[in-house]
Amino acid sequence: MAGSTPPVGVLALQGDVREHVASLRELGADVREVRSVADLEQVAGLVIPGGESSVIDKLSRIFGVRDAIRERIAAGMPVYGTCAGLILLADELVDGIDGQQTFGGFDATVRRNAFGTQSDSFETDLAIPALGEHPVHAVFIRAPVVERVGPDVEVLARLDDGRIVAIAQGALLGTSFHPEVSGEQRFHERFLQTVRATS
Repeated sequence: MAGSTPPVGVLALQGDVREHVASLRELGADVREVRSVADLEQVAGLVIPGGESSVIDKLSRIFGVRDAIRERIAAGMPVYGTCAGLILLADELVDGIDGQQTFGGFDATVRRNAFGTQSDSFETDLAIPALGEHPVHAVFIRAPVVERVGPDVEVLARLDDGRIVAIAQGALLGTSFHPEVSGEQRFHERFLQTVRATS
């Protein structure tokens, strides 16, 4: 099945690009690093990695790919965003830096750095029924949280205090945490399934 998946991309402007590339290749995917519009045109789905959302935003404009990414998302391209990637997929951002923009896509409001500084990073196990009965070991690093979701957004995971940390909407998937760091591949599998289903 994995061999029939069209090429997928990882936005390679900043952040934990290598970890996502490695996770996807372990699942048999043909993975391309995306830094230009020409690169984007070669892929059927895109992963937006964790990193610094404001830097990825700025670099996407410098490299001239921001508008093309927004257009592809609006046209239904499957996208998976982790941490900063989730921030960049939100229609509304809280606590962004001055002038920070997002690509949009999720009918959701996301709060940047909701857990504080790097020293406030943590790990926990999450029950995510949509991915099966085994819990997901989630690594949160200066992570965002989802504060509002629209009617078409599926909440996949919450913390014990009720805060939303994983969502899906159409071909979009987003997590506040970093599955690529903990070796958890079920989110990447779901992303690749969506790519196959929409190609």
